[in-house]
Amino acid sequence: MTLLSSAPGGAPVRRPDPPSPSPAAPSRRKQGGVVLAVPALVWYLVFMVGPLVAIFVIAALHWPGMLQPVSFAGSGNVRAVLDDPVFRDAVANTAVQLVVALPVMIVGAYMLGYYVAQRPPGHRALRYLLFIPGLISTPAKAMVFYAVLSPDGLLNGGLEKVGLGSLTDAWLASPSTALYCLIVLDVWSGIGFTAVLFAARLGSVPDEIGEAAQLDGAGHWRAMWRIHFPVIRDFVGVVTMLQFLWTLFGSAQNVLLLTQGGPGSSSTTLSFLVYQKAFIAADLGYSQTVGVVLFLVGLAGLLTIRRVFRQNY
Repeated sequence: MTLLSSAPGGAPVRRPDPPSPSPAAPSRRKQGGVVLAVPALVWYLVFMVGPLVAIFVIAALHWPGMLQPVSFAGSGNVRAVLDDPVFRDAVANTAVQLVVALPVMIVGAYMLGYYVAQRPPGHRALRYLLFIPGLISTPAKAMVFYAVLSPDGLLNGGLEKVGLGSLTDAWLASPSTALYCLIVLDVWSGIGFTAVLFAARLGSVPDEIGEAAQLDGAGHWRAMWRIHFPVIRDFVGVVTMLQFLWTLFGSAQNVLLLTQGGPGSSSTTLSFLVYQKAFIAADLGYSQTVGVVLFLVGLAGLLTIRRVFRQNY
């Protein structure tokens, strides 16, 4: 469009049209964006896709140690894993760990987070206290639990003091209690950190929702589960997925520090079995076959959790 303006003498003056954007400009911007994404793409391919592909490749090899000759094993590792009673025990222990620890942690953390989100007296200090287990290193937490659960530890000492000496046990060395001691450690380590996440998310829920629930006569229990929970349902799903992955893949460190998978295989989990076969038994093919099982279990678990906690509206 040509614009007209008046000159000092009153005669109209034509102004040239502004230059139209070049058709090549958007193309150049897109190319620039692709160039900027190349480092991240390369990093993802090398450090994410690469190890994932390597797991499946090594699972098909007979590799008895890093410096040993490699041969093709085909499905031999799969048969060895499926026929191994230790693997079956590890599957059962991992299932118990997930079934017990995950609901207790998520439900308990949500309730703690809701309480903190109500801003009770001292709620700021409570946030820091809940976050403390997340600031302690894993070996330090393991030492604390060892001091409590060892045969001469605080728990047995306390039971004897109150006249319940018959209930004392070697908690970390008993096949019936070792796994559950590790589960308690997992819950204690993660529940406070998760509660702080829930409190932060619940704090962003509009106050009008809670006020309307109170006017309708809803108590805290009903407001917590019938009002606020549906609002943050998708966030609960995200936190559940994170804790699921942490419990599934991160349990090896606590097993290694406290029980070494024993007694027998009563506390051996899938993630610890991967470590044990790779670095102690030097059977990399077996180790990565279990790693493939872990990957498939993790993928199935994430898809299931996402489906369960997706919003219904």
